[in-house]
Amino acid sequence: MELSEYSTYDATSLAAKVADGEASAADLLALAQQRADQVNPKLNAIVRRMDAIAERRVTEPLTGPFAGVPFLIKDLLQEYGGLPTSHGTAALRNAKATEHSSVVQKFLDAGVVIFGKTNTPELGSKGITEPTLWGPCRNPWDLERTSGGSSGGSASAVAAGIVPVAGANDGGGSIRIPAACCGLVGLKTSRGLTPFGPVEGDPLLGWVTQGVVSRTVRDTAGFLDAIIGPNKYEGTQIVQPAVPFSVAIQTPPTGLRIGYSTKSAINPSPDADAIQAVEEAAQVLTELGHQVEEVEPPYDDAQLSRDFLTIWFAQLYGQVTRIKEIFGAKDADFEPDTLAVAELGRATGIGPVFMALERIHEFTRSLVDYQDTYDLLLTPTLAKVPLKVGETETPHALQVGSRVIARARAGKLLALSGIADDLVEQALGWVPYTQLANMTGRPAINVPLHWTADGVPLGVQFVGRLGEDAGLLALAAQLEQAAPWVSRYPAPV
Repeated sequence: MELSEYSTYDATSLAAKVADGEASAADLLALAQQRADQVNPKLNAIVRRMDAIAERRVTEPLTGPFAGVPFLIKDLLQEYGGLPTSHGTAALRNAKATEHSSVVQKFLDAGVVIFGKTNTPELGSKGITEPTLWGPCRNPWDLERTSGGSSGGSASAVAAGIVPVAGANDGGGSIRIPAACCGLVGLKTSRGLTPFGPVEGDPLLGWVTQGVVSRTVRDTAGFLDAIIGPNKYEGTQIVQPAVPFSVAIQTPPTGLRIGYSTKSAINPSPDADAIQAVEEAAQVLTELGHQVEEVEPPYDDAQLSRDFLTIWFAQLYGQVTRIKEIFGAKDADFEPDTLAVAELGRATGIGPVFMALERIHEFTRSLVDYQDTYDLLLTPTLAKVPLKVGETETPHALQVGSRVIARARAGKLLALSGIADDLVEQALGWVPYTQLANMTGRPAINVPLHWTADGVPLGVQFVGRLGEDAGLLALAAQLEQAAPWVSRYPAPV
């Protein structure tokens, strides 16, 4: 198999070739490594190579639905025993995992050959992937633009053809945002469906779910089939699907009631391409026989965004404090933005955090009431085209000020400055649609249906009912047939 041919296959096809004896795991690994050597210097998608481990693995018998398929894991919440998981921060650069995380073990049980770890922002705390530790990750469709975050390295690697699918996770859009930026499929599952443990529990109140980014719906379905299932370490466990996702996607949905909206109080003027993406999706859905109509947003997204960041800042303070206590990290080991936000979280106090937690039920109730009438909510995934790399970088003077504020524990003054509202706009203004699913525990998927005139992807998002992940995947498969995207490849790489 030639490299040009390798990059056209999805993981399901590659696994079939290995099973049929048309290719070996060693052959596929060599091709993936060759492609990584070719394009990763431009992208900075892979930050830790695991070649020796992978080359040993391909000499062993491999079993599972994706036996022999090259694979990458995210360098955040996907620990590989014996290797560091940096979480994108210098504070953890050399902190070795004592054992595989549950999801990594599931990936290995599926037969994949893991040969690297992918770039992620510090502690997964941004919708872009530009950590000081590893440097920025770039978008294969436009090297001047971000690949999104926090699974930006995984999305960049898949879009560039290094691997057909890669590990990812999502706490506020971290699968869907990079999938939208890079023209990929990305599902955030229902809460409690994917595994955490054994060392780490459910991060961020169970908002975070494990998963993948991929080029095809069947790969996403197949990998989710491989990693879901009862997990004794979970604090939440929903009913497992009665039918495997890979089977469910073979039956196209009919007569869905879908409401769509592009409105956001945080960003009242989304890009024309974001609006066009949703309108085009609505047209395709109508042609497929679904009932589609424009609706008002079924929740207060301005309040939800403030509450999301209030809780996020508090947990970030907890993370920083814990890392300092366990690993002896110092302020100098963290980025200024992280320190400032963590200090803001500390200074906010427990009262606002609990008020924000209480309001989550209001958002859940609003969405449930909406879905009494509509099966799905359709929105843009991004309000803007993927940002330019460095566009949101904090000026040097403010970085210095952030360190001073953190050291002086002057978060109260920071809060009084009104910076929290500014951060809502700055951090979430280009991605105001994704946090709803995490806070309410609902499944949501990015489907890559739109590219700008400049050839940059811009996806659309569907939010479904709790536990109806299979329906989202089946709709995505139907759209994949009606408006194919798998034949599109990024020219810059």
